[in-house]
Amino acid sequence: MSHEVALTKSTTLNNGVKMPWLGLGVWESKEGGEVEDAVRSAIEHGYRHIDTAAIYGNEAGVGQAIGDSGVAREELFITTKLWNARQGYESTLQAFEESRKKLGVDYVDLYLIHWAIAGKYLETWRAFEKLYKDGYVRAIGVSNFQPHHLQDVMNHFEVKPVVNQVEFHPFLTQRELYTFCREQGIQLEAWSPLMRGGEMLGHPLLQQLATKYNKSVAQIVLRWDLDQEVVTIPKSVHANRIRENAQVFDFHLTTDEIAQITALNQNHRSFDYDPDQVTFGLA
Repeated sequence: MSHEVALTKSTTLNNGVKMPWLGLGVWESKEGGEVEDAVRSAIEHGYRHIDTAAIYGNEAGVGQAIGDSGVAREELFITTKLWNARQGYESTLQAFEESRKKLGVDYVDLYLIHWAIAGKYLETWRAFEKLYKDGYVRAIGVSNFQPHHLQDVMNHFEVKPVVNQVEFHPFLTQRELYTFCREQGIQLEAWSPLMRGGEMLGHPLLQQLATKYNKSVAQIVLRWDLDQEVVTIPKSVHANRIRENAQVFDFHLTTDEIAQITALNQNHRSFDYDPDQVTFGLA
C-alpha cells in the first residue's frame, strides 16, 4: 500500500463518520503563505485530514489551500475548534459561523471545544448538538477534557463526544484517560505527538528503534500512536517533514516495543496548562 493510499485509512467514530488516522496540524503555522503552502503540500502528498482552530488565526489560509487543492470537499476531513472566550450557547453558534466562513466551507467535519471551561462547557455542548443536528458539522467532540468532564457531558446530553484531542506522547501517556476513552467509544487524538521542544526525540530507546526499523525517531513515535489506535496530527510547515511524517504505514512496532515506549511516561506536559484549571483565553 502506498503512503498516499494509506493516508486515507480511517477510524470509524461512534456516530459512524470516518476520520483519517493521520492528519496535518497547523498550530503555529502563520496565516497566509506559510499555512497555505503547508496544507497544499500535505494534500499533494495524500493527506486528507487537516486540523486547525479559531485561536490559531489561520482558518482563512487553510480554507484558501483546500479550495485551491482541486480535491473534492467530501474527500477532505476538516477539524476546527471553538476558543475559550466564545463558549456559551449563542456565542458558540456565532463563533462557528465565523470559522465556517473563514474556511470557506458549507460544513465542518469535526468541531471541538478547545478546553473545558468550568460553568460553560455544558452550555457550549448544547450549541454543538444544535450544529450537529442541523447538519453544519458531521461530528462533535472535545479537546483537553479529563474523564470527569467527559462523564459530565454524557450525563447531560444524548450526543456523546466522538473525539477527545489531548497532548499525548511517550512522556505523557495519559493511561487513565486513554482507557476511559476506549471504554466509552470516544476516539483519542494526539496533539503535539512529538512533544514541544524535541528533547524526547533524543531518547536512546526511540533512537534504537529508529535504527532497527530504518525510520526517523518521529516516525517511531507516530507509529506508536497508530499502533495504539490513537489518531495523530503532527504539525509541520516543511514539505519534506510533512512527507516523512506520512511514511509510517509500512511497519508496526511489537507489543513489547509499544509497552517499552509507554513506560517512558513522565506525566510531562509541554504546556503548563492544567486541564482542570483553565483560566486563560477567557477575555
